[in-house]
Amino acid sequence: MNEASNDLELVRRAKAGELAAFESLVSRHERIVYSLARQIVRQEQDAEDVVQQTFLSVLEGLADFREEASFSTWLQRIATHAALKVLRKRRGLPTVSLEANTEPQEGYDSVPHPEFIADWKESPSDLAQREETRLLLEEALGTLDEKHRVIFLLRDVQGMSVKETAAALGLSEANVKVRLLRARLQLRERLTLEFGDPAKQMPPHAHAEEAPAKQGL
Repeated sequence: MNEASNDLELVRRAKAGELAAFESLVSRHERIVYSLARQIVRQEQDAEDVVQQTFLSVLEGLADFREEASFSTWLQRIATHAALKVLRKRRGLPTVSLEANTEPQEGYDSVPHPEFIADWKESPSDLAQREETRLLLEEALGTLDEKHRVIFLLRDVQGMSVKETAAALGLSEANVKVRLLRARLQLRERLTLEFGDPAKQMPPHAHAEEAPAKQGL
């Protein structure tokens, strides 16, 4: 039985009132929830609060889980929204927005150009298998400012659509796309400094000349 099927079996038993089944779900997923929360809120105590609130929300809403998506996907969506609530509370915002909706529209012409671009010494698939890469990525995420880090996590880690991300953060879809591009460029450059081959370094190119549709956002 694969993990998703096992989760589903535990969910159904938990829905039937078996507390041990719910506790098993918590044990299996609490580290993933904590890691996600820590990446978003950046503080240990807040991340622990997010974990508690997430599983409380799961317990309260388990009967409404329709099993159309995997339990882990549903769980991480709940954790994401719990973490965003912490950010809003920390910033004293009564709405879901990380920025005021009246903020100036960001455009592709304001996207900075990377200073270091080079072919990687190893393939991305090989690098992804290394613990070192994961740690470097977490460190690189910590260097992003909040508005770029959260969007990267929602889009590229949680797999939310541009529309879902925009709705969650109270931003326009265009701003989500630009901020995601900025986050990806910054992370790519940071990791290239570690893994790039200086002998194959290329001069920066003007991203502003590329059509937005080619960004894959």
